[in-house]
Amino acid sequence: MADTTVKVDSETRDRFAAVAAARGQSVRAYLAELAIDEENQIALSKATAEFREIIAQPGLAEAFDAAFPDDALTRPDTAGRAA
Repeated sequence: MADTTVKVDSETRDRFAAVAAARGQSVRAYLAELAIDEENQIALSKATAEFREIIAQPGLAEAFDAAFPDDALTRPDTAGRAA
């Protein structure tokens, strides 16, 4: 992989260096890890949004419980409760 230069102000450079040093890493290793972590957070956010959209579908929990009766959770009676 070829090296490249990224220009940042000296305050930002110093902050990256301080964080990397506190973690026992080089700035290069810290930035590489930071990029991977950020990519993972973006993917997790997308997956979370998709999951929330899917589980919001009416009747999904009941359909799951019917398909997997041995794994069904005991749900408190929600009759009469406001949504």
